[in-house]
Amino acid sequence: MLDLWELASIATRFALYLGVLTAVGTFLTTLLFQITGYRHFTVGFALLGIAATVMGFSLSGAALTGDAGGMVDFEMLGLLWSTSVGTAVALRLAGLGLLIVGLLLGRVGRILSMIGGGLALWSFVTVGHIPDRGSLLLSIALLFHLVAISIWIGVLTPLRSLALDPSRLSDAVRVGHRFGKIAAVFVPLLILAGVYMSYELVGSLSSLVGTGYGQALIIKVLFVASLLTLAAANKLRFIPQMSRGDPAAAGHLSKSISIEWSVIVTVILTTAALTSILTLPS
Repeated sequence: MLDLWELASIATRFALYLGVLTAVGTFLTTLLFQITGYRHFTVGFALLGIAATVMGFSLSGAALTGDAGGMVDFEMLGLLWSTSVGTAVALRLAGLGLLIVGLLLGRVGRILSMIGGGLALWSFVTVGHIPDRGSLLLSIALLFHLVAISIWIGVLTPLRSLALDPSRLSDAVRVGHRFGKIAAVFVPLLILAGVYMSYELVGSLSSLVGTGYGQALIIKVLFVASLLTLAAANKLRFIPQMSRGDPAAAGHLSKSISIEWSVIVTVILTTAALTSILTLPS
């Protein structure tokens, strides 16, 4: 049974990953596919990421002291701030802050938002299982993984909204086709990066199937595989049907995206458990 602190850690990391990846991904999507109207949506998820970052840092203090007092123990939090955990928190807060400021400045703030989004994603490369291995290639693979997943998440809500608006079906088709071309390149690379990181982290087949970490990793991979299958259906069936004027295709695409969101939430929750309470096999 998970105790209260473990549940709080998983919930906080879930909110953190969801907030950062959705905020950065939506911003990148609006640039790549020239979509407007999602500034408040992006800011909202960025604020979720900031709140989760602060809460996660406080929970780290509690984990060190063994009680709730550690959440506001400034001496302990000060020591924690001087570690890689503090570096990641600083990068994350600065990155999300710059992302928000850039969005509020409009077009002239795009560079600020790009820098901010990059810093927010890079913060995950500075702390955790993968950076602990000290491998530059692993760190690059993780960063690519984060960028690709954030774009994937970021395109879903705008694409669904466009598909549900009869007056903007042509925009939905345009975005769907563009995303399909990008996905054709980064999905195989994403799979390779995932396999490589999994192998480096787990190290053997016995560890993969015989440990809690490995089993959770298998579950995550299965959910990601189902996500890729749904995306293939979107690209190969619904988008072409919409381009031919099929009135039912947009509804099918919307339902498929809703299912994709459910799978993504499950994947993020599994990742939160992997990085919160499960330890790497020795």
